[in-house]
Amino acid sequence: MDVQLFDFDLPEERIALRPAEPRDHARMMVVRPGAEPEIGHRGVLDLPDLLQPGDALVVNDTRVIPAQLSGRRIGRGDSEPRIDATLHKRVDAQTWLAFLKPGRKIAAGDRISFGGDVLEALAVEKNEGGDVALRFSCSGPELDAAIAATGTMPLPPYIAGKRPADARDHADYQTAFAEHDGAVAAPTAGLHFTERLLTSLTDRGIGLHRLTLHVGAGTFLPMKAQDTRDHRMHSEWGTISPETAEALNAVRARGGRVVAVGTTALRLLESAATESGIIQPFSGDTDIFITPGYRFRAVDALMTNFHLPKSTLFMLVSAFAGLERMQRAYGHAIADGYRFYSYGDSSLLFPDRT
Repeated sequence: MDVQLFDFDLPEERIALRPAEPRDHARMMVVRPGAEPEIGHRGVLDLPDLLQPGDALVVNDTRVIPAQLSGRRIGRGDSEPRIDATLHKRVDAQTWLAFLKPGRKIAAGDRISFGGDVLEALAVEKNEGGDVALRFSCSGPELDAAIAATGTMPLPPYIAGKRPADARDHADYQTAFAEHDGAVAAPTAGLHFTERLLTSLTDRGIGLHRLTLHVGAGTFLPMKAQDTRDHRMHSEWGTISPETAEALNAVRARGGRVVAVGTTALRLLESAATESGIIQPFSGDTDIFITPGYRFRAVDALMTNFHLPKSTLFMLVSAFAGLERMQRAYGHAIADGYRFYSYGDSSLLFPDRT
């Protein structure tokens, strides 16, 4: 498909630079294909009333690490240019894939010193996807501690370009479910949840289940291809336990719905599902790329924020609820003052079964 089909104009003032306070006071647009009206306006606190007893929410419990590192190239004579690195996927206990800026100043074999010589890495390989394999001077928990000590929170570029990350972001950019270190971007649909909302969902008889997908920095990369068929997704690591898979299959067998909280949860559930819609245990990489025409197998509703023009995520929601419908929904959101992107408002989407 032509990538231009997924473009739209978004005024800069619609980009949220801070989350709603409290988090569960964000607005929520409800999109129900075939309903009248098909687009409704509610709030995140209304979520329990928009679902049914027996439904199940699926959240991503990944935890964002301070994955942005600043350093300098060393070992090539007197010139030691500044190098900024955004880690995006762990390869092993000692190695990360990272996007470097400026990437042209680094070749395989170069060394980079980060955090005032606290941490050093060797550029092992430059890949076709634009990332570089960095092998660090320490590994395992020691490397984790060094990254935590020297790195900063990897705010999305549309926020970082307007203000620096600060102490508030260390709390604001983690979900209430954050448990397993490894993400370099937050699963932002989960940012809206509070203890108050979770209690209301439990009282309504709505279940909560967890999976883990370590979100990579590739989620922020602009699509360079002009046709979706030519785009290559960066892979991300995820896991669904046997217990979670069994519980979700039981929910659907009883007539309940599986509601993905965020595109990351949806992508992992769809990666794990069979053609007949059975969710299987999963552990490994996924690079699933969902565009209109995809047949959803595992997810019955999707809670998600508002996404970038021409992004793979806007393509995903268009596949889920219909491209023309999502173009109309986003038009309403812009006109009505909804707040966009990671710290913005939410939407609850139901599938276009046609």
